[in-house]
Amino acid sequence: MPGFENARRAMVDTQVRPSDVTRYPIIEAMLAVPRERFVPASRREIAYAETDVPLAPGRALLAPRTLAKMLEAATIDPADLVLDLAPATGYSTALIARMAEAVVAIEPDADLCATAQARLDELEVMNAAISPGAVEDGDPDHGPYDVILVNGAVEQVPAELTAQLKDGGRLVAIFLDGPVGRCRVVTRAGDALSDRRAFDVDAPLIEGFRKARAFEF
Repeated sequence: MPGFENARRAMVDTQVRPSDVTRYPIIEAMLAVPRERFVPASRREIAYAETDVPLAPGRALLAPRTLAKMLEAATIDPADLVLDLAPATGYSTALIARMAEAVVAIEPDADLCATAQARLDELEVMNAAISPGAVEDGDPDHGPYDVILVNGAVEQVPAELTAQLKDGGRLVAIFLDGPVGRCRVVTRAGDALSDRRAFDVDAPLIEGFRKARAFEF
């Protein structure tokens, strides 16, 4: 629809490009993938707004700027295998599928997973597979991965997940530091991990990455 096409271009021109997102494959993907198809019909009027779009309790489609900057930080190449965690209705999976060789996605909410699969099928995304599962476990059977992307905030990332990175692989997530969220890039070099701050942003906490609370009397 022309209205959504205009909104999509405006999203890229006013939210994505001015946020230091310069990699052409990200721009191309965000212009091509119909974001409105990945939100409930009742919320399509805010599909391209500068905000997270609520999808289910505690879950949201990340704001365009946030997701674009995470993809910029991930430096996805055309030959990469990407693990996309908690993609909700699959918008991030559809974007990454245009940038990488293949995408494996794990969504913990069975209803959101079914919706994501339907949207990917409708758009004929052939190089992505999405399955229900525990995001904190990743998908070791199909790894190791060049990139792991977490679509939300984490308090911790288990070693079992970073072990699924290839040498030189990157994990991109929004790490909570008290009330502040910081997008960080964790890179594997042999057996060592390093990380760097990419930008500050708030995002919903993904339950599988919540820290266990110590028992207190």
